[in-house]
Amino acid sequence: MDERQEIEALRRELEQANYEYYVLDNPSMSDYDFDHKLRRLEELEAKYPELVTPDSPTQRVGGKVADGFQEVHHRVPLESLQDVFSVEELEEFDQRVREALPDGVEYDVEPKVDGLSVALEYENGLFVRGATRGDGQVGEDVTENLKTIPSIPLRLPEALPSLIVRGEVFMPKKSFERLNEERELRGESLFANPRNAAAGSLRQLDPKIAASRGLDIRVFNIQWAEGRTFTTHSETLEYLQQQRFKVIPHDTCQTIAQAAERIRAMGEGREAYPFDIDGAVVKVNNLAEREILGSTAKFPRWAAAYKYPPEQKPSRVVDIVVQVGRTGVLTPKAVVEPVRLAGTTVTNATLHNQDFITEKDIRIGDTVLVQKAGEIIPEIVEVLKDRRPEGTEPYHLPDHCPVCGAPVVRDEDGAHIRCTGAECPAQRLRHLVHFASRDAMDIEGLGPAVVESLVGAGMVQGPGDLYHLDGEEVAKLERMGKKSAENLLAAIEKSKSNDLSRLLFAFGIRQVGQKAAKVLAARFGSLDALMAAGEEELTAVPDIGGITAQSLISWFQSPQSRHLIETLREAGVNLESHEAPAGDKLAGKTFVLTGALERFTRDQAGAMIEAQGGKVSGSVSKKTSYVVAGEAAGSKLRKAQELGIPVLTEEEFLALFEEA
Repeated sequence: MDERQEIEALRRELEQANYEYYVLDNPSMSDYDFDHKLRRLEELEAKYPELVTPDSPTQRVGGKVADGFQEVHHRVPLESLQDVFSVEELEEFDQRVREALPDGVEYDVEPKVDGLSVALEYENGLFVRGATRGDGQVGEDVTENLKTIPSIPLRLPEALPSLIVRGEVFMPKKSFERLNEERELRGESLFANPRNAAAGSLRQLDPKIAASRGLDIRVFNIQWAEGRTFTTHSETLEYLQQQRFKVIPHDTCQTIAQAAERIRAMGEGREAYPFDIDGAVVKVNNLAEREILGSTAKFPRWAAAYKYPPEQKPSRVVDIVVQVGRTGVLTPKAVVEPVRLAGTTVTNATLHNQDFITEKDIRIGDTVLVQKAGEIIPEIVEVLKDRRPEGTEPYHLPDHCPVCGAPVVRDEDGAHIRCTGAECPAQRLRHLVHFASRDAMDIEGLGPAVVESLVGAGMVQGPGDLYHLDGEEVAKLERMGKKSAENLLAAIEKSKSNDLSRLLFAFGIRQVGQKAAKVLAARFGSLDALMAAGEEELTAVPDIGGITAQSLISWFQSPQSRHLIETLREAGVNLESHEAPAGDKLAGKTFVLTGALERFTRDQAGAMIEAQGGKVSGSVSKKTSYVVAGEAAGSKLRKAQELGIPVLTEEEFLALFEEA
């Protein structure tokens, strides 16, 4: 077999493996073999770039970041559906249908996936374009992002001249949980629900981000098929399944009563679906009868969406427990007497935060209405105060962490209460991930997955333990190996010599970001000197206000913080600033740097300014003290000249430091 034949053979093998894994959920090839064959295909396509095709498995992740999304005018409008909210309204829909079709009608019933509707276009069997629904007439071209969804076939077994199918992109529940866990570890805001996460992922300008989100799809309609005719909707779904699409699960019903029963069963069994559902869709099965029924200006007359109402039931609050999340947020949870809701038994309900508890005046012993709509976490809707027993008391979150005992503080926006413990076990993963991050100690190779493995194996409890790892033990971890372990330990060893400013930022002290860490390290010179500083000394430092000063003092006074510092000191981590203690000769001065500087970079110049108490700004205003202009300075220089702001050459800029 020559290399060109090998390319075709590899594509067929990988295509089949993708289909079995992502569509049939019945893999026949190991991950190792798949990765090995994919790498070989990439090598061959690099050697023969003229043989690369749009449907190749290597094209699943686009490398190009889009400038924006182009508009797509849908060849066939992507209509929305009329909502019905009760069996009575469903029967009224059936009555309208039967008035137009007196000889009887057959319905197809499908779960209504709570995701993002898209149209997939194929020409001669190849996937050429994908677009969001938009307003039904015009959507956005998200082709490259859709290509990253492994369950979307890039080439179909039957090459029709033109085929357009409609489906719902969603984020599986497991992918959603994993994504939010990773975001929480990085201290990022969490997605509210899988639908928002799916929509946000599909509209990323960088396809690699979309590829990392684990999106999936279920197709549920043929919009256009050139060269094929069908009699029923269920027949089209069977055809789509033959074309290797992941098709929506569906049932054919002879009467609206059967459809209503199927809708009820779907609602009770919604937990079993890998996707969120917010209802069920009832469609006339016969395609010719759909043509007779037609559409209104807004909806097709041959379909309706049954929306499940949020079910509410009373229960009693047995207790209120407080959990500490990976970011230190204290989250109260009501333990309620078991109650059956939306097909599951509920024993807990979220209380969000102290403001939520206070607003609704929720107390232990109260009888409350509990609600669970779709897959949303159960929550308390209302307190039935006429059933409140005597002797109950208002509930307040503790003022110390229930896990480690450290004091808690309220966020500036007042929404959350957080633990301040530097070694709080509940925050262990988050602290370690932040400690190792690029802007902190910059330990290459120590990402969330590796941190989780180290903690799970009991090798690491806190940052100090990183500096005592055994290379042989690390090499035994899943997906590590000897070379990876050696590289990781080398990166950890290298981090010992980092500047104090990096360590300060790595501590994760509230109010102390990168800039404040640099200013403090330069001004005090050592961690010991900074720890000994009082509020007056701290607030004398530019950009350090009273709140930041108090945050620093409180953090350094904590026994957990002092223990952490001692473990790092004993491990040989540098606690000194590489810069000489900062001066204040440029205090109150604001600089703008523009153009190409010859003797130093802008970052170096900025560090020099901050080391003498000055500030660096990105824009020129009346408050600017000096503009330092290098070669090819542009609009900032012109604005400085218009405002009469002093403009310095590099030599004049350096002269300021000679004076200092």
